[in-house]
Amino acid sequence: MHTVWKGSISFGLVNIPVKLHAATEDRDIKLRQLHNKCKNPIRYKKTCEHCNEEVKAEDIISAYEYSPNKFIELDKEELDKLKADQEAKAVDIINFVKLEEIDPIYFDRSYYLSPENGGGKAYSLLRNSLSQSGKIGLAKIMIRSKEKLAVIRPYNDTIIMETLHFPDEVRAVSDVPNIPENIELSKKEMDTATLLIDQLTEPFEPEKFTDDYRTALMDLIQDKLTNEKGVEAKQLDNNNVVDIMKALEESIKKTKGKKTTTRKKTEERKKA
Repeated sequence: MHTVWKGSISFGLVNIPVKLHAATEDRDIKLRQLHNKCKNPIRYKKTCEHCNEEVKAEDIISAYEYSPNKFIELDKEELDKLKADQEAKAVDIINFVKLEEIDPIYFDRSYYLSPENGGGKAYSLLRNSLSQSGKIGLAKIMIRSKEKLAVIRPYNDTIIMETLHFPDEVRAVSDVPNIPENIELSKKEMDTATLLIDQLTEPFEPEKFTDDYRTALMDLIQDKLTNEKGVEAKQLDNNNVVDIMKALEESIKKTKGKKTTTRKKTEERKKA
């Protein structure tokens, strides 16, 4: 399993060296975009509209737009140092809370925590004490140049860390348009709706659910592979690729040569 982050978790005076691994994966089927004419993949290039040219990676810098079209540049060295300073910090568990106190809107991504060599006992201590207390740890962590709030909790035989959005990253409910207010509902309507909810209530069993669209799309692809001939991108003929600038430069050289020869012949005729 790929390691996303290495560091340690501090819980009181206990320090646990750990590795972080992504607990979920994107299973979406990736589709490519092709040019319908020649079936070649469409590629996206980074270009500068002002210079009207493609920009290489080494010519790109980072900047913060503090007002429209005005930027403050940030050197790579400054950003790297800032990132290193933050990542060097241990993940301190700030305090402990109950899981039900955190609204699901704050949850972002899930990661498995595994102990580094020598950290097994401390890891077990944290896992077992969390399980016994019924609490979860609240902490901060720096992942991929971004500081995140996180909860640490037991999950089966492991410890799982789930990153949270900060409050200012959650949009205000007041910004949601067209929310109805104070609509009068009859007791019969409420009783009927509540009864329907009760009838459809059952334990959550995640293994019962599948991505029907992904399955149908994969079936469609397999069917086409079986019954249809795939298309092949037209390859570029390198012999026919013309470097326009080179051709122009060669044309200018030839033109200069002709002008010099013509001028010499004219001068010789005049002397004769």
